[in-house]
Amino acid sequence: MRIAVLGLGLLGGAIALRLHRQGLTVIGWNRTLEKAAPLAAAGLPVARDAASASDASEMILLVLSDAAAIDATLFGAEPLALDGKLIVQMGTIAPAESVALAARVVAAGGEYLEAPVLGSLPEAHAGTLIVMAGGTAATFARALPVLGALSAQPRHIGSLGQGAALKLAMNQLIAGLTASFCYSLGFVRAQGISVEDFMTVLRASALYAPTFDKKLAKYLARDYGQANFPLQHLLKDVTLFRQASAPFGLDPAPLLAVENALGRASMAGWGAADYAALYESL
Repeated sequence: MRIAVLGLGLLGGAIALRLHRQGLTVIGWNRTLEKAAPLAAAGLPVARDAASASDASEMILLVLSDAAAIDATLFGAEPLALDGKLIVQMGTIAPAESVALAARVVAAGGEYLEAPVLGSLPEAHAGTLIVMAGGTAATFARALPVLGALSAQPRHIGSLGQGAALKLAMNQLIAGLTASFCYSLGFVRAQGISVEDFMTVLRASALYAPTFDKKLAKYLARDYGQANFPLQHLLKDVTLFRQASAPFGLDPAPLLAVENALGRASMAGWGAADYAALYESL
């Protein structure tokens, strides 16, 4: 199957390279063509425009920043020809946005599957992303050979919107765990307690999560460069979670606190940095 990857940012570029190196026929496209130059140098074919990539493919993977970017890419001034194509949305958008996107794709003659992923660059390069798909079983089966090159066990979660909802639930946990750890680490350091003592006790407890050690060096050095997941994207996802959860009566107060802290960090210039820069707000 010929595959187009639209959106060659951090995750999209890693996904496209993984598929290319697995021997699949892949062409990529990015809104800022210059940013795709390293991928082209690595051997990935890169189209000059989205239409060229789409027209050369049977399956389109969307790895774009948000629903607005997807809308502009697929249905902008020159809409892409989607008839007969399988569109797989892999970014993080709201469940309602995914359902609405599916309707437009189907109206244009295409087939749609949401398949957001959990994991970052190392997992994408290794093919160990966690894929959470929403859509019909038949559409999932059609996409499975490609998804299987990106994940050890792609999961069909349920109907449209449910894969997107589970992804938001997971990203809310990223924000919540990060905020909680930042508070504890900051308090321990302010009290003059050894960070190693803190971590030794934490690692031996049921409270431990591997992400704490994964980001610890960034907190201690206050160096948040080389982002695998930028803070501004986590801010977007927390906002989406708060909005999507509102109809179900979930208390927004904790979310608003984290959202505001992420917003402060972004305004202070940390938006493109690793999301561990939330430490600077808390």
